[in-house]
Amino acid sequence: MTDPTKKTALPPRSATIHTGTIRATTRAFLRALGQDDEDIARPHVGVFHTGGEMSPCNLNLREQAQHAKTGIYAAGGTPHECPVVSVSDGLTMAHSGMRFSLISRELIADSVEASVRGHQWDGVFAIGACDKNLPGLMMGIVRCNVPGVFVHGGAALPGRIGPHGRDLNVVDTYETIGKLLAGEATAEELETMSRACLPTAGSCAGQFTANTMGMVSEALGLAPIGSSMVPAVYSERAPLMRRAAKQLMRAVSASLEGGGPLPRDIVTRQALENACAVVCATGGSTNAALHIPAIAHEAGIRFHLDDVAEVFARTPLIANLSPGGKYLARDVYSIGGAGVVLRALLDQGHLHGDALTWTGRTLAEELAGCAEPDGEVVRRAGEPISPDGGLTVLKGNLCPDGALLKTAGLKTLVHEGPARVFENEEEAQAAVQNRRYQAGDVIVIRNEGPKGSPGMREMLGITALLYGQGMGDKVALLTDGRFSGATRGLCIGYAGPEAAAGGPIAALRDGDRIAIDARPGARSITVALPAEEIVMRLNQKAGVNEGAPRGGLLEKYALTVRPAHQGAVTHSGAVTWLRDAS
Repeated sequence: MTDPTKKTALPPRSATIHTGTIRATTRAFLRALGQDDEDIARPHVGVFHTGGEMSPCNLNLREQAQHAKTGIYAAGGTPHECPVVSVSDGLTMAHSGMRFSLISRELIADSVEASVRGHQWDGVFAIGACDKNLPGLMMGIVRCNVPGVFVHGGAALPGRIGPHGRDLNVVDTYETIGKLLAGEATAEELETMSRACLPTAGSCAGQFTANTMGMVSEALGLAPIGSSMVPAVYSERAPLMRRAAKQLMRAVSASLEGGGPLPRDIVTRQALENACAVVCATGGSTNAALHIPAIAHEAGIRFHLDDVAEVFARTPLIANLSPGGKYLARDVYSIGGAGVVLRALLDQGHLHGDALTWTGRTLAEELAGCAEPDGEVVRRAGEPISPDGGLTVLKGNLCPDGALLKTAGLKTLVHEGPARVFENEEEAQAAVQNRRYQAGDVIVIRNEGPKGSPGMREMLGITALLYGQGMGDKVALLTDGRFSGATRGLCIGYAGPEAAAGGPIAALRDGDRIAIDARPGARSITVALPAEEIVMRLNQKAGVNEGAPRGGLLEKYALTVRPAHQGAVTHSGAVTWLRDAS
């Protein structure tokens, strides 16, 4: 007797491309790929990665993808390797190429969509390890809404000078450049640091954007717990990839039987709040406040900077991680991985434990076996580094839509001083290199927002120079551009509205008094100008061409990009998956 409660499994979505008389040519193409009839009949899974020689972050991702493909095939799927573009923040820093960094996030998400929807893949396995490819791949998974998993490709090991030296990472080289320009380091010391700071493949070793978004992938429920902090060069990554692939195939099978969560069932408001909490608790990258709203957008959820700010304000800083703290990704791995941070936040009531994960289990269930905090890398309950987290959103008459500041490691949260205004990054870079600024200044860099740049460049080169010159805690910096996750100091970015959109930052002149108060009761950034003066100045600047480059990709981006507080996304809403019924 037939069980009326048992669901009939649907054919794989990929059957669309190879079933029937008119698909004979498609079957020929698949056979030319080395597939036989059994392989063709299986679910087909896209294995997306950004492997290549554009940065050490990406260097060994193709090797990791091979292990994912092995796991997919062993579990009954047919894998298709799908490399996608990636732009390195490290190689684009401090020149015009940085305009393409944030844009690459959209290119990656679009590439995932085009390949998955074009080829009717049944699932997505995504591997990324650089600042923009992690969120771009996650955006693509959520947009396509087929069973998917994301795995961070891992961080580099820290470097060292001499057998008893301290752990180093690439930011030490940036700051040594500043010391050289200030006469406090030699060219030989800079060259030694450059050769020592990045000894292996993998993303930058601190809690910068890549590792922050790796933790976010786990908090969102899109990645295996414990996966993001395994160093890129550790052999443990091979079985990790195979295990994740086998679990993905279970999710694909469940989806064909009408069960199991899809990405938009996983990326809910609760999951997004969990993601914000782990960013704040680890003193993570301010870039996460761009990427989390963008991932939310793909899920059809309005989750903007104000929503991020609410979570930041209630989450304590519990992880002592660079750049605001002492430790690196390898140290988090050594105490049990990102699950230690997530478990601590859950136990302290800062996470939604009932949020679903890609395995079909809740986050609380996934975290049940995770280790307790060690007390040093990750603080125990009741012993936070700071009660109100490592990042904050500032608002006021200068930034009505908000601006972001990483407070982790800051010596002071209050600053007032005269504006020193620059129209672009190049002007500011030249001034800082030649010490054309004073202690107490608020260095303002405008026309670097998503639309005005276009591309929203990040300013790690400048902030690192300031610290290298011994001025990192003596000046403030404000921009409508971005900061790297490696930035430290009183550096405020993502100012909105941006100058190109008529934001008050466009009205600033040298000498205007700017007041910054990042204390919990204030969280403000203001300029000592009456509202009518700001409006008058903005009207005088209306229609002025700031000389930003146009043409090709930059032109398309400038025409479509939305404001930073909305995630700098480039399309109007989440894409609904359309099953091909032909």
